[in-house]
Amino acid sequence: MSLQENRIFKAVIKEPWPYTTGAILLAVLNIALFAISNAPWGVTTAFSYWGGWLAKTFGIPVEQWFYFAEPHRQALKLSFFTHSGTLMNLGIIVGALLAALAASQFKLKKIKSVAQVIAAICGGLLMGYGARLAFGCNIGALFSGVASSSLHGWLFMVFMFVGAWIGSKLLVKYFM
Repeated sequence: MSLQENRIFKAVIKEPWPYTTGAILLAVLNIALFAISNAPWGVTTAFSYWGGWLAKTFGIPVEQWFYFAEPHRQALKLSFFTHSGTLMNLGIIVGALLAALAASQFKLKKIKSVAQVIAAICGGLLMGYGARLAFGCNIGALFSGVASSSLHGWLFMVFMFVGAWIGSKLLVKYFM
C-alpha cells in the first residue's frame, strides 16, 4: 500500500469523519431511502414486529392485539428475512460491527455488577416502551420527523435532550 493509499485508508476507515460529512451522508441516504421505499427511515417498528413474530411462534394470538391492526397486520404475514425494516436493521448492526472492527475500536467489556445488568435491562425496556409511545426512536421520531418538518420531531428533540441530561445525572450518581 502506497503512502497516499494509506492516508486515504486512515481518513476513511480508521479516523472519525467530520460531523458535516456524516450529516450530509445521512441526509442523502435518507432521501434515497424515502425515494425508493416511499416511507421515512425507521428502526424500532421492526423490533415490535420481531416480538410479534416470536410471540406468534409460541402460539400467542398477536393478530388480536390493537397494535397489530392495519397497517401493522400486513407485517405479520411477512417473515424475518422478507421484511425490509428487519433487513435494514441487520445491515445497521453488521455495518456498525464492521466499522468498529475496521477502526480497531471493537471491545468486549466486563460486566461490573448485577446492578449494571439490571439498570441496562430496565433502561432498554423503558427506551423500547418510549419508542413505541413516541412512534419511533431517535431515527423515526427525531431524524425523520425533523426532516419532514413535523412538530413531533422537534418536540422529540427537546425531550430527548432533557431525558439524556437526567439519565447522565443518574448514571454519574449511581454508577460512577
